Amino acid sequence: MSEELCRQLGTLPSEQKNPASAAIDSASTTEILEIINQEDAKVPAAVRAEIPFIARAVDAIVDAFRSGGRLFYVGAGTSGRLGILDAAECPPTFGTPPSMVQGIIAGGPEAVFRAQEGAEDREDEGRQAIQQRNVSSKDVVCGLAASGRTPFVKAALLEAHNRGATTIFITTNKRNRLAEFGFDFVDIAICPQVGPEVIAGSTRMKAGTAQKLILNMLSTAAMIRLGKVFGNVMVDLQMTSEKLRERARRIVMELSGVDYATASATLELAGGNVKTALVMLLGNCSATEARSALHRSGGFVRQALQLVHNSNDASEYPSTSKSITGTKQQD
Repeated sequence: MSEELCRQLGTLPSEQKNPASAAIDSASTTEILEIINQEDAKVPAAVRAEIPFIARAVDAIVDAFRSGGRLFYVGAGTSGRLGILDAAECPPTFGTPPSMVQGIIAGGPEAVFRAQEGAEDREDEGRQAIQQRNVSSKDVVCGLAASGRTPFVKAALLEAHNRGATTIFITTNKRNRLAEFGFDFVDIAICPQVGPEVIAGSTRMKAGTAQKLILNMLSTAAMIRLGKVFGNVMVDLQMTSEKLRERARRIVMELSGVDYATASATLELAGGNVKTALVMLLGNCSATEARSALHRSGGFVRQALQLVHNSNDASEYPSTSKSITGTKQQD
């Protein structure tokens, strides 16, 4: 088995030697940085090529959220930490409950701060992580494994698949090799081809960057589709710190054109809800009317304003912000 694994590793793109960095150990500091930067520049194009698959994943996540489902990221090492980071950013940025997007890392919470060697090989723990969270057909489970072979991730995804959940797999291995590594059962595979790492096998570099970009796209696009952004401004943030309270006031001020005192007073009447405050100010209505319109619009500020103004033309409602008068937000 060890010999077979050694052979497999030798065929992975992430394990290959990169000709561009073959002499990096004799390069100057500036030359080292230029080599790294030149290789990093290849990552966005590799991610762009996967947009059709990323779009399918976003649609699946949105459908799950609208049905009361959750999104789980599962990974080991760098991949696991990136999933946990994306999940942790959703509540303060988009006002989601912590249970809505969750990160699972091989080795448990300790692995976030210190590498837990061997944790990625524990298939039983991957299955148990899914079982313990009562994953169901309502949920989406997104596995991350740069190598395309991590046993912990595969076991978790397979358990999720068997429970009827939608499964997504992000890897820098080639799509045509998914079956070889036992991942051919996944519903959606996202496989950016970033090429060999600057340091062979160091997947925290280009592979990690590609994963981070894709996770940004998955969560951000899903939240936009759920109405948590108005124009290009996040309007569902939680006022849980002094910085976020002031950011909320600034958003209300900028999008409605009111002064600091008015923004503060309106947010208080709105119970600290930025979207409610915006609809109150831009729609010239009460908090009760604003909440009702937001409820009927599925949480979309733009559509809520249309309801308040009894118009099908989003451009008719008052606004001092050029950033929110463009293309009509789609639900």
